[in-house]
Amino acid sequence: MSGYSITEPSSRQKWVAGTLVIVYAIITLLPLVWIITTGFKSPVDAIAYPPKVVFEPSLEGYVNLFTTRTRIGQEQLEALPPPATWYEEIVRDRDMVIAGPSRYGERFLNSVIIGFGSTFLSVFLGTLAAYAFSRFKVPLKDDLLFFILSTRMMPPIAVAIPIFLMFRKLGLSDTHLGMILLYTAVNISLAVWLLKGFIDEIPREYEEAALIDGYTRFQAFYKVVLPQAATGIASTAIFCLIFSWNEYAFAVLLTSGTAQTAPPFIPTIIGVGGQDWPAVAAGATLFLIPVMVFTILLRKHLLRGITFGAVRK
Repeated sequence: MSGYSITEPSSRQKWVAGTLVIVYAIITLLPLVWIITTGFKSPVDAIAYPPKVVFEPSLEGYVNLFTTRTRIGQEQLEALPPPATWYEEIVRDRDMVIAGPSRYGERFLNSVIIGFGSTFLSVFLGTLAAYAFSRFKVPLKDDLLFFILSTRMMPPIAVAIPIFLMFRKLGLSDTHLGMILLYTAVNISLAVWLLKGFIDEIPREYEEAALIDGYTRFQAFYKVVLPQAATGIASTAIFCLIFSWNEYAFAVLLTSGTAQTAPPFIPTIIGVGGQDWPAVAAGATLFLIPVMVFTILLRKHLLRGITFGAVRK
């Protein structure tokens, strides 16, 4: 018999698959690498044509991101004492002085509060609703599930004007609570449908055994179902966070100061003579970190199956 196996790929197939994966990874990561490197360029190098691949690194973009600066005359500049810090020296080289901190830190904190707050609420409510749809006889269950799914059939921005008027009437405009509730309402349908699929795959025998052992329904749900649904909960949380973290249209329409998030703020960073691209790239780079860290922390749940040891029917 031939040693060829229909289940084991040949060395050529492995080479082709590996090459495709590497090419795809390079194409996918190239824009991200370009953004990160732009954050370490000077404003001149950032807009140079042809684009500079080799350049002298500078932290000017990060300094401009976290500070507001003002230009002063040469005589005033010479009358000032020597710069006390490295970032003051960078600003002085541009004939400017630091007037105060920028609002990027506040906007970033707003993104953390609203993004993670809405994600927690979406996953919490979605898990309860998904468990109810999966385990109980809910009247008109199919119709309710379709209604929940139908909320994803049109872009959320299509209802922006009614939401704007409603928020203004209720006093929720430019508030953390209003944005958390809005993003939760948008994400809840995704959470319910994703989590219902995961919970449906968990054998009922687990809960029945727990109930026989004296657990209450809630205890069986908390101690048996939730650990088995960890993969689904982690996946759902990542998708919900990505939407809440990157959402732009509602943030522009419904916030302006107190609850404004980072996405609407980053494009408004203005430098001398136009857009400060190193500062914009630095802000975008820092904005990526929380989602990356969150995904890395949940990677063990994403890589683990939820039906290991399942009872065969």
